[in-house]
Amino acid sequence: MKRSTERILTTHAGSLARPPDLLEMMRVKELDQPYDKAAFAGRVRSAVAEVVRQQIDAGVDVVSDGEEGKPGFANYVKDRLTGIVAREGMRPRIFSDRADFPDFQPPAASALGFRRLVCTGPIGWKDKGAVQTDIANFQAALQGVQPAEAFIPAVSPGTLAQNVVNEYYKDEEAFLYAVAEVMKEEYQAIVQAGFLLQIDSPDLAMGKNVQFADKTLEEFRTIIARRVEALNHALAGIPPAQVRHHICWGNGEGPHHKDVALKDIIDILLRARAGALYVEGANPRHGHEWKVFRDVQLPDGMVLIAGVIDTKTNFIEHPELVADRIMNYASVVGRENVIAGTDCGFGTSADRDRVAPSISWAKLKAMAEGAQLASQQLWS
Repeated sequence: MKRSTERILTTHAGSLARPPDLLEMMRVKELDQPYDKAAFAGRVRSAVAEVVRQQIDAGVDVVSDGEEGKPGFANYVKDRLTGIVAREGMRPRIFSDRADFPDFQPPAASALGFRRLVCTGPIGWKDKGAVQTDIANFQAALQGVQPAEAFIPAVSPGTLAQNVVNEYYKDEEAFLYAVAEVMKEEYQAIVQAGFLLQIDSPDLAMGKNVQFADKTLEEFRTIIARRVEALNHALAGIPPAQVRHHICWGNGEGPHHKDVALKDIIDILLRARAGALYVEGANPRHGHEWKVFRDVQLPDGMVLIAGVIDTKTNFIEHPELVADRIMNYASVVGRENVIAGTDCGFGTSADRDRVAPSISWAKLKAMAEGAQLASQQLWS
């Protein structure tokens, strides 16, 4: 994994807006209606090529495939794994803090995620070739462009434990390790193809506000420690330097006043076998938490990917604000250990554009401009 040795590198959290025509094809597919599989596969492939070039044009150094072929950063597994089904009529998990503000109206739910995922049988592979398709599409898209590095995201076992209702395994631990055993093959395939692997683990932070609001902090720490252990089991044999670990408090607008503080979980997050810890740092609830690293030292060799762009608002950050945020992190962990990123993805659910696609690209350009300003100050 490259470091910011000569200037501040830029990246993002993985998912990006899908083109409208691809999104329509994806909606048909997700509704289990007849669709042209060859046409869908071809459009995903061309969309990946388009989104890679857009990232380069925006000034992003470490790029992804945009998750263009996935309906969501986590629910894509239902098409790849046995034992998981989509079921209608089940209430989705909601942020517990919203109950304190009954007049708050959250954005409409994703149409592609209106069904809950349920584990009804043993977890196994149904479509092991899907990740190879992701890899081939990305490899083709990278022809003729030269990003600093490239990564492919994959969901963590813990996030599936949060998003999937377990009706088969005896307890969460059994479910976690069953998922870990299977998902490690996807993780290994991504790394073996020469890409960085990004593990998406929003459950390790947002879980306190969504799944475990009734638990004490110590109880929650015990839960996420077990999830990190399961993740490490899945990552066994993969060099930590090839792994980015993304943590967030939920990519949705809301009060967030009951979010767990980074300082209360940072020691557990640092146990993951990852070469980069990726945390939010731009949204108003967590923008101050760069100060945590005044007292917490990164393990030797670890990079901090800091969110300096908010993915829940259509405000376009001023490059000078972005530079200030980068400077804060550099002041506590060292300039070479900071990579600038977005808080979360712009398309975590394919059909829910919290940020207008055109504005998301403007925000990425602002991030690149801010990184340039910070680099001028840090290397002057």
